This record gives sequence, C-alpha cells and structure tokens, in this order.
Amino acid sequence: MKRRDFLLLPGVMAMAWNQASAKVETPRIGFVQAGSRQENHALLAAFRDGLSALGWTDGSNVSVLDRWAEERTEALPAIVKELIGSGATILVTAGTPATLAATRADATIPIVLVGVDDPVSRGLVDTLMQPGGNVTGLSLSSSEVIAERLELLRQLVPGLHRLAVIVRDDPGLDQKLQDIRSNTQRMGIEALMLQATTAKAVALAFARLRGDRAKAIYVASGPLGPVKRARIIALAADSRLPVIYSFRIFAFEGGLISFAADYGDLFRRARGLRQQDPQGLSSCRSAGRAAP
Repeated sequence: MKRRDFLLLPGVMAMAWNQASAKVETPRIGFVQAGSRQENHALLAAFRDGLSALGWTDGSNVSVLDRWAEERTEALPAIVKELIGSGATILVTAGTPATLAATRADATIPIVLVGVDDPVSRGLVDTLMQPGGNVTGLSLSSSEVIAERLELLRQLVPGLHRLAVIVRDDPGLDQKLQDIRSNTQRMGIEALMLQATTAKAVALAFARLRGDRAKAIYVASGPLGPVKRARIIALAADSRLPVIYSFRIFAFEGGLISFAADYGDLFRRARGLRQQDPQGLSSCRSAGRAAP
C-alpha cells in the first residue's frame, strides 16, 4: 500500500504563527473530525503525542483546539469557521468531509489533511509531487489498498469468482466503486454491489446474499458507529462467508480480517514538524495491517 507523505509544516507553522503573533500568544492548531470524540479520541491523542515528541506540548507552548461533528457532516463548515475565528493558524483535518469543509472555508490557512483517498482527483492538491495552494498532508491510495484487500480474499478463497461488496453513501463513493470495479474486473471477479445506508438496508443486503452465491464479502464502508459495526460483524458471522473490512476497528471488534492503514501512526506523523524539500513531496511505503 503506497502512502504519499507530503508534510511541510516546520516552515509553514513558523510562518503562520509569526504572522499571527500580534493576535495570538500561543500558536493554535485546529483539529477537525467528522466523527465523534468518544470514538476517535485516540487519534487526537496520537497527534498530541507526535507534537510532544518534538517539543510541542498542548496547553504549554501550543494549543490544540479539537472539534468534532459527531457524524453530522453538515456541521463541519460552521466548525471550521469557528476554529478560524478562534485564532487557529493551521487546521489538521481528519478524513475527506473535514478536509473539503476546510478548503471551502479558507483558501489561505495552511491545512494538513490525514487519510484522504486521492486528494488530486478531489481537487484538493494539484499533484502529489507539487501540491500547490495551502493543502498538504498524508493521503492514501484507494486503488492500491483495494487491490491488496482483494488479493487477501483470493488467498482465503482460492478460485474466488463472485464477491459481495457492502457500501454506503460515503464521501468519495463514486471513486471507491470505480476502483473496486476496475480491480475486480482485472482479477476476473464478479462484484455484486449492495447499498447499505440504513440498519434495515444492511440486514436486507446480507439477506440477499443467501441467494446470490457470493463466495466472500468486502465491507467497503467507513468505520461507522459501534452499534452499526456490531450489527455488520454479527450478520457477517451468520453468513458463514469470509469477510474483509476497510477499517482495522472491525477486526479488533470481532470481524474476520482487515487491511488498512494504522490511523494512529498517520496522526502521529501529522504533527508535521519534519522538514522536507519544499520543491517536492516525499514518497513512502507503509504496510497495511491485517488483523484476525
């Protein structure tokens, strides 16, 4: 799984904070997440740990203003506006909805995105090597990760030819479905797409599997909430089919297997205090994590 690492924050932070020194004594970083604080507080802790390792202590020489949309993406524009109004001179945005809200709110404030699939196609950066504008960060290549997951399923199910894909209306769904279709076609696998945007739709999707002769299941949706995750894991177990998930938390809570980035590691790296060549972005390879 390739991950593009394009953090340029030492200079960016110093520049932004020097410009704002007349208004803000302690540098302020806005941390924005579309999910709930209860579900994702470990990501904020990882980010703070990354800052601390480089001498930046929240509440001492830097202030991290964390805001959570609690699964209400429509609240993100107001959250971003409030953070900027509170003196945040840099925004760290977790995921696609928060990043899009930040870029639409301000075209000049430095933004560090974390865990966004293909920021180029979304218009967030010009290219990975030369992002331009005010956005940098850590992105994930959706197509390559999907290919790795499908290869794992083929190892679990030799001769896999028919696959059920559970999806919901996630941000960037069209691109995700395109990547799944292109990879399954290349591998000679028939993909049955099952939309599951509500609890009832999830149950109906799994019920449909009984007559569709699918040999495995790929849960392509995001981490969801704990109740929805538990329901999907239980239905998957009842189906008696091998299942791979897009997020590690499913496997930790009883799902069969996952292949995904370690988001804690991403947020520790998003501390951004690492000098890199301003003329280009570094590229690195990070192993995805499979959890039984």
